[in-house]
Amino acid sequence: MAQTVLCEVNNCSYWASGNKCNAETIYVVSHHGREASTTEETDCKTFKPEA
Repeated sequence: MAQTVLCEVNNCSYWASGNKCNAETIYVVSHHGREASTTEETDCKTFKPEA
């Protein structure tokens, strides 16, 4: 299992220096409940805007 998750969304509250995600859990889903074939067909539900 990956030990480091990289993220470039610096307005997320889980974003950390070095483009690292410091969320304890990452939740990724496919669009519209269909099986994803490409990266573009997925969404990160872990995103939480900075306060």
